[in-house]
Amino acid sequence: MSPPDLKDPVARAAYMRELHGVARGVRLAGLWLAAAGGGLLVARRFHWFDVPLWAAASVVGLGVMLMITGIAARTRYHALRMRG
Repeated sequence: MSPPDLKDPVARAAYMRELHGVARGVRLAGLWLAAAGGGLLVARRFHWFDVPLWAAASVVGLGVMLMITGIAARTRYHALRMRG
């Protein structure tokens, strides 16, 4: 694949749409997992139900790791695409 022409507004918009789709599922899954872990921490704090701290922290940690993985995949895709 050749690098996109970022000087052309139409090509730049198309490349931005393409870049938004790279590892989108991984990034969104990480976001939802981190939010769910945050919800577990809030539920634990207000004693709504008993959740072990390690479980809630693990869910947050997995979510953060997934988000970092998605961001790294998107960055790598961008670097490889710009290289041509």
